[in-house]
Amino acid sequence: MSLDRIRLAKKRIIGTNQTLKAVQQSAVKEVFVAKDAEARVIGPVLHYAEQNGIPVTWVETMKMLGKACGIEVGAATAAILE
Repeated sequence: MSLDRIRLAKKRIIGTNQTLKAVQQSAVKEVFVAKDAEARVIGPVLHYAEQNGIPVTWVETMKMLGKACGIEVGAATAAILE
């Protein structure tokens, strides 16, 4: 399952701001994006991920992504670092 990769990653970041910074610096292996997150929130992350050739994995809900990352709240984006 795709969420196992983020769950088991030794180096990961959670949240749109941190993910966006890492993607802009090309320090990310893979980006995870919640399908129910607002487009205006995830748009910049998707743009830079595509521009830098970083694979994007879609997750059904923010709650599922947050839980996979080990937090009690939802997460719009998360990433596995290089």
